[in-house]
Amino acid sequence: MLLAIDSSTAQVGLALYDGTQVLGEMTWTTLQHHTTELAPALAGLLSRSAVSMDMVSALGVAIGPGSFTSLRVGLALVKGIALARRLPVIGISTLDIIAAAQPVGKHPLVTVVRAGRSRIALGWYKNQKNEWQAQGEIRGATVDELADEIENPTYVAGEFTSDERGRLARKRVNVLLASPVKCVRRPSILAELAWARWQENRVDDAASLAPIYLHVAGTPIT
Repeated sequence: MLLAIDSSTAQVGLALYDGTQVLGEMTWTTLQHHTTELAPALAGLLSRSAVSMDMVSALGVAIGPGSFTSLRVGLALVKGIALARRLPVIGISTLDIIAAAQPVGKHPLVTVVRAGRSRIALGWYKNQKNEWQAQGEIRGATVDELADEIENPTYVAGEFTSDERGRLARKRVNVLLASPVKCVRRPSILAELAWARWQENRVDDAASLAPIYLHVAGTPIT
């Protein structure tokens, strides 16, 4: 059994996955209450799914980019569980979680998460062997900068406000915007990605695993 935890942004998610089925999954939006909400939510999910922590054999965690504080809360919880129970940990890019939920097509894909201070973090992907593969470095931008950058048909998915979706939609010829449903990060997808890496024994060192932060003038974006 693998437990997946994603606290990258205000969108928070938990999932329990055994390789054949999702035994439990929950997502919610928090108003900067990650510290007080995450552990009780996990206890509730375990109870409703009739699963105990003794049944969990591995942990998957979203490692960003995202909010400095929220990423730190989720990773601290995962590290605490991993070290106390001697469980393997698999860190997955938050942008990869969004990409894995999108249908593979012929155009490039951009995935986006909130990065604080009216900024977004984005990553570009290309269809290689019928799956999305990251291209280049993760970087920060504004929604308008992203819109200006897109000059050819491109799939776009991630966290946007209604106003931002409207601004992107003005470039409807080139911006192929995913529906809001496909833009919600599913913790079960995080679990599936982490499970695949666990089966290949591609695990991370819990003590040294660090989140992916974007920086502005040397300071992490919060």
